[in-house]
Amino acid sequence: MQINQLTCSIGAELTGVSLADVARDDSLYAEIKALLLKHRVLFFRDQDITREDHVAFARRFGDLEDHPVNNTVPGYPGLIEIYKSEKRDHFENTYHSDASWRPSPPKGAVLRCISCPDVGGDTIWVNMVEAYKHLPEEIKQKISHLRAKHGIEHSFGAIMSTEEREELVRKHPLVDHPVVRTHPETGEKILYVTPFSTHFINYHTPENVRFGQDKTPGASLLLNYLLSQAAIPEYQVRFRWRPNSVAIWDNAATQHYAVSDYWPAPRRMERATIMGDRPF
Repeated sequence: MQINQLTCSIGAELTGVSLADVARDDSLYAEIKALLLKHRVLFFRDQDITREDHVAFARRFGDLEDHPVNNTVPGYPGLIEIYKSEKRDHFENTYHSDASWRPSPPKGAVLRCISCPDVGGDTIWVNMVEAYKHLPEEIKQKISHLRAKHGIEHSFGAIMSTEEREELVRKHPLVDHPVVRTHPETGEKILYVTPFSTHFINYHTPENVRFGQDKTPGASLLLNYLLSQAAIPEYQVRFRWRPNSVAIWDNAATQHYAVSDYWPAPRRMERATIMGDRPF
């Protein structure tokens, strides 16, 4: 197996390995897992594997979960369809960590390209450990104990009817997570706010709020500043898809952005999402 590091902060492409073999080989799996913790996202080309292989590889890392909005591939629980047609309905073209609106967001995901446009449709991943590491010290101190609410409603629910949106919220109410979470395996500190973050829940203290202008406007400005860190190119890697390309990423330590520059061309991807633990 050859390892090609793609940037100084995130991403590596592995060649000379089949994910079907990783699903059956304990030592190979252990090597892939160590590389994932190091590089945050791993890429594989020319993986002519079956859906069974895709699911089996992802399940080496944990149990899989479905999505309340995306369709599940029939007969393959935990494998969801991300199919884009001539309809302009993209949700993923924003920096985000998958399903931070869950009490226990996914620990990772395995995304396979079935078909894609000849040009466009890249995906960007961001190292949010680096994003936290380079924050000014006064910001680190200010956010060290902050928590933020995360919700699905204002994203996936935006195009639903009122009744559908209320049902979505009933099934998936707002949750709160630390603004700085700790990686459960490496112990690293991670900046953990995403577009699913609606507001801080413990910002209004005497240290932060002197007058009304410090409260909601001040908190919103801070949240927007933290959200903007994912867009810094020095923390990123960009991947161009081809059929049978596969990416696996650490969903706790990264965010990603699916570039939607290929409409009205179609694109078909399938993702296995790995269950995680509650952030701390």
